[in-house]
Amino acid sequence: MQEDSGASSLDENGTDDPYRVMVVDDSAVIRGLLTRSLEADRSIKVVASVGNGEIALKSLERYDIEVIILDIEMPVMDGLTALPKLLAAQPNVKVVMASALTRKNAEVSLRALQAGAADYVTKPSSTSELTSADNFQRELTEKVKALAAATRSSPGARPSKPAAGVVKESPRSTGKLYGGREIVLRKQPIVNPRIIAIGSSTGGPQALLEVLADMTSTVKLPILITQHMPATFTTLLAEHIARATGVPAKEAVHGEMIEPGRIYMAPGDYHMVVESKGAGQQIVLNQGPQENFCRPAVDPMLRSMAPIYGAGLLTIILTGMGSDGKKGAEKVVEAGGAVIAQDEATSVVWGMPGAVATSGLCSAVLPLKEIGPSVRKMVMRSAA
Repeated sequence: MQEDSGASSLDENGTDDPYRVMVVDDSAVIRGLLTRSLEADRSIKVVASVGNGEIALKSLERYDIEVIILDIEMPVMDGLTALPKLLAAQPNVKVVMASALTRKNAEVSLRALQAGAADYVTKPSSTSELTSADNFQRELTEKVKALAAATRSSPGARPSKPAAGVVKESPRSTGKLYGGREIVLRKQPIVNPRIIAIGSSTGGPQALLEVLADMTSTVKLPILITQHMPATFTTLLAEHIARATGVPAKEAVHGEMIEPGRIYMAPGDYHMVVESKGAGQQIVLNQGPQENFCRPAVDPMLRSMAPIYGAGLLTIILTGMGSDGKKGAEKVVEAGGAVIAQDEATSVVWGMPGAVATSGLCSAVLPLKEIGPSVRKMVMRSAA
C-alpha cells in the first residue's frame, strides 16, 4: 500500500461496511506487513498507511477512520506527540499503540494509555518474526475489530438503539436493558467482603487507576488484579498503581502470603491463583495453558479464590474485550460471592464486563466513577 493511500473498493474486502483502519509507522515494510495481516480479515480495510504522526493528522481530514495503529518512535512527529492531536481532531477514534517490548517503550505505552490511547500491541522484534507471529496477528486483528465495533456502538452511532448508560425495564422480562442488552441483577446483597479480585483488559490500566484511587484510602482488604498485559508492562503498571494510591502494590511473587492492605498484580505470562497454606492463603504462579487466549487470565484466579473465600470474595470486572472472567464469576456466585461489572457507557470495550452483566451474575453494574466509592461504602458498612 502506498503512503496515504485510500480504499480501492469495499467489495474487495468482502463486506459492505468494513472497519476502517490507519497504520502509522516509519517503516514501509512494517506498514505493509501490518496491512496484509489486518486485511486478511475481510471485515477490516486499511484506508491509510503513513510514515509519521504529522501525515496521520492530515489523513484524518481525508478519511473516515475508526482505529489507528500508532508506532511510538517515528521521525517528524512521534506517536506520543501525535496521540493527543489525533484524539483532538477526531475524539471518537480508537488508538492502539504499537512498539517493541522494552522497558522504555512499555513506559511510553503506559503514558499513552493514560493520555487516551485505547490499547497497545507489542510488535515482534524483527520483520522476520513479525511475518511468522500468528499470535501477534490474531491479537492485533481482534483488538482492531473489538475497538471499531465499540466505536460504532457508542452513543449517537446508532439512533435506533437505546443510548448506552440508559437503563430501561424490558417488556419481555423483569430484567433490565443496558445499551440494548439484557441485564438481570442478582438480588443477593453484597456483604462483608474479605478480599477483592479485579479482572481487566482493554482500557484496564486507566480504569484500574481510577477505581483503586477512589477506594484504597479506606479499604484495607487485600486486592488481587489480573490485567491482560505482557511482562514488563505488569511490572510498570504495579509501580504506577503504588505511586497513584500510596498503597503497597507490586507484581505477585510465587509462594508469598496474602496480607491485608496490599495490591498484588499477576505478572505477565503467568496465571495467578490462590491456595490455602496453614491458617492463611498464598499466591501461586503458573504457566499453564492460556485461557481465553490469555496468560495471565482472570478465570483461573477467580476459580481458585471462590472456594477459599466464598461469600467474602468481591469480584470486579472492568473494561476489556472477550469474555475472560465470566466462567470464573460463575464459580464466585456459586460460592456465595458477589460480582460488580463496569457499565457499557464508561467501558472502552464492553466485552468482559458485558459477558458477566448479561449472564445474570452481577449484583451491580456501575459507571467507572461509581465503582470505587460504592466498594468503599460497602466495606465501611461491613466493618461497622
